[in-house]
This record gives sequence, structure tokens and C-alpha cells, in this order.
Amino acid sequence: MTTTDDMDTPATGTDEAAEAAERDHADAAAKAETLIESLPWLKTFHDRIIVVKFGGNAMVNEELQRTFAEDMVYLRYVGLRPVVVHGGGPQISAMLDRLGIDSEFRGGYRVTTPEAMEVVRMVLTGQINRDIVGNINKHGPLAAGLSGEDAGLFQGRRRAAVIDGEEVDLGLVGDVVAVDPEGVLAQLAAGRIPVVSSIAPDIDDAGQALNVNADAAAAALAVALGAAKLVILTDVAGLYSDWPNRDSLLSKIGADELRELLPSLESGMIPKMAACLDAVDGGVEKAAIIDGRVPHSILLEVFTQSGIGTEVVPA
Repeated sequence: MTTTDDMDTPATGTDEAAEAAERDHADAAAKAETLIESLPWLKTFHDRIIVVKFGGNAMVNEELQRTFAEDMVYLRYVGLRPVVVHGGGPQISAMLDRLGIDSEFRGGYRVTTPEAMEVVRMVLTGQINRDIVGNINKHGPLAAGLSGEDAGLFQGRRRAAVIDGEEVDLGLVGDVVAVDPEGVLAQLAAGRIPVVSSIAPDIDDAGQALNVNADAAAAALAVALGAAKLVILTDVAGLYSDWPNRDSLLSKIGADELRELLPSLESGMIPKMAACLDAVDGGVEKAAIIDGRVPHSILLEVFTQSGIGTEVVPA
């Protein structure tokens, strides 16, 4: 005799299989919806240059390093031309500590002695640059490392800081005053992803390297390349108009509004927002700061309608 349990078992199994198949179809449909949402941005940015400043927590977290490399490879394979610019403050500080070299910050800048500059150069070009290139090249021979010293890419000039109305010597710290993008363009023409460390030779002192702010270097390079967008990774969700009120996060801000807001920002945000402003003032169509602590934040910013972080647009 067939029992009730015997009759129910096949039906239950069939129902579960049907529900699983329905979930799979729903998941596939959601993925298709996400892909099709990226279509307008694929059209907009196809064959255009996007400069990405890599920094913050993403630089010291292995999982975020991996997802960042995947994002760069994805951009490259869907037809964009990404360029990476990086600094390395936490790693430089750690190496200086290991070597027993004193280091201090004044006016938001690291006072850089000749001894410290050798460490900056070693860490940026010899360690971080190679690590980023290596992570990208796990997906194929796609990335090439460059220093701002290579082929006259950057030219810098020493700068000082003004603290309490007095000018303070920062040592070998400089601003990027000229960019020759030919070396980067050659790598892009070869289908590679250039990865650039933020060091610049001193235009007034041949043979001397300067420690330059990576946000500012990325902005200067974006302008010189005629980039469609500058994206700066940081450790906050974006720009707040009334920090610490978290409801004041701005998804978009015009250049003129940002210019007015800039003096009132927290000191750590000023170089990043100033870089965005310099980029759009120099002809870059859009600039954005985004939360690099979010995996695949680059893809969310570039390929979704809502984006992530704060976008700066020309006035």
C-alpha cells in the first residue's frame, strides 16, 4: 500500500526544485538588470581615460587591494582606459618607524628630510607600486609601473606651509607644476594600465626628488590627459556639508559651491576636495571622492545611476 508520506515526498522535492529554479531565475534577472544599468555609462566612458587615486584603508587591506585590482581590470576589459595614481602615507610612516627616522607633520604635510625622502622613494616606487602592479597582473599582463620621475612625467617645485601666519619649511615637499603625459599615453596606447607613484623631480634642483601630494598629482595628471573623470578613494562616505551631521552627505556639488565650502572643511578633506576642484577647473568633466572601504566602490561609482560618494561637477 502507498502511504501518505510516500505520496508527499516526490511532490515536496519537486516544489523545492521549482522554488530553487525560480530563485536562480530571479537572481539572474537581477544581475541582468544591474548589467543593463551600466549601459549608458559604458557608452559615455568608452575609450575614455579615468584617473583613479588609490589610497586610504584600501591600500593596507588585502581584500580591498584584491577588489581594487579587479575593478581596474574590469574597466580595462569593458573599454575604458584607467590610470592609477597612488601615495602611501601609512606605509611610509611604518618604514620610517622601523628605520628609526623621525617624522613629523606640519600643516597637514610630512616634513621630508633628505633621509626621509629616500624612504619615501623606496616605499612608493619599490614597494607599493610593485604591489599594485602585481595584483592587477594576476589577471594578465595588463599593468605597468611608472614613477613621476620617469620620462619627465611630473615636474615639482618645493613648497612651504603657513602655520599661525608664519611660513614653515617642509623640507623636500613639493607641488606638481608641470606634467608631460607622453609616457602614460604610450602605456595606454599599448593597452596597459599605468600605475603612477607620486614623486616629482625638483624643477629648480636637478637630480632632487620631491614628495608630492598624491591627490594633487592625480588631479594634475587627469587634466593633462584630458580625462573624463577623476576618482579619489578615501576613508569616508563622501563630503558632508555639515560634519558631523551624517544626514548632510552630498551626492553632488558644483565647483563654485565647493569653492565657498572649502575653507570650512576638516583639514584632512581639504587636499582631496581641492584636487577635485582643480580637476574640474582644468577641464575634467567630473571628479568624485568615494569610500574605498566599500568593495568594488569604483564600479558602483562609474556604472550605477546613484553612484557612491560625492561627485564634483563644473560650475
